[in-house]
Amino acid sequence: MRWVGAGFRGLIMRLNFTKMQGLGNDFMVVNAIEQPVRLSSAQIRTLSDRHFGIGFDQLLLVEAPTSSEADFRYRIFNADGFEVSQCGNGARCFARYVVDHGLINKNELRIETSSGIIIPRLLGNGLIEVDMGKPRFLPQDIPFLSDHEQVKATYQLDVDGSEYEISALSVGNPHAVLFVKDIGLAPVLILGQKIEAHGRFPEKVNVGFVQVIDRQEIAIRVFERGVGETLACGTGACAAVAAAVIRQLTDREVLVHTRGGDMVIHWRSDDSSIVMQGPAQVVYEGVIDLKDD
Repeated sequence: MRWVGAGFRGLIMRLNFTKMQGLGNDFMVVNAIEQPVRLSSAQIRTLSDRHFGIGFDQLLLVEAPTSSEADFRYRIFNADGFEVSQCGNGARCFARYVVDHGLINKNELRIETSSGIIIPRLLGNGLIEVDMGKPRFLPQDIPFLSDHEQVKATYQLDVDGSEYEISALSVGNPHAVLFVKDIGLAPVLILGQKIEAHGRFPEKVNVGFVQVIDRQEIAIRVFERGVGETLACGTGACAAVAAAVIRQLTDREVLVHTRGGDMVIHWRSDDSSIVMQGPAQVVYEGVIDLKDD
């Protein structure tokens, strides 16, 4: 980032970025190691606009680590300008970015997030595998307001007087998972928006609608908090598989169909970390001039 103008319009910030996507979940990736970056929530919302800005679901910042155990720090901002703790498809794009841009020369990375260390691995077939850590089901870890302190496979959630059965968990960020008979008929936009802001989720929630095809295959649509429905959601896919395993609906390795493409999710048999595998692609490199707030 550098200042390129002044006058009655104010200072102009010139920002180098890379547009990337993972299964249609798209990102603006910014190297905050080699250029100073200072963006307000309003500026992020402007950049995310698909008509007047670059257009993206999330902004990803590549930063130097604060922990000696990590290679980089990974920060994520949703399209509404607010920071979140985790993004699975973004993690694959982050890994592809730092390797392709020569910021590191190894195929297994340790990346610091606000919810812990994740471990992406670049595979020889062009796919990227990410160890996303252990799914968390305790209500206080999600967070989710429950009358029960212990883990439950399902909860009843009242929405406008109707009861919906959900699974609630965290994969670095909160998820509510609903199983439906037909993913194409699921009320993703209407019900997803209502559950996203439900009072029992104090930090809001990502809402996944899941159709089980068989024990090794599911289809999913996700309404992401602060974004809306996206073409894919990596943590949403992880949450869907973990919820399905807890409810004995699927095996532990599952092919997940999203609107943007397919990924494979594997929850290890010792109930430890959940592993995601999928693609990450560069769309274009760019430079944008942005008026300073």
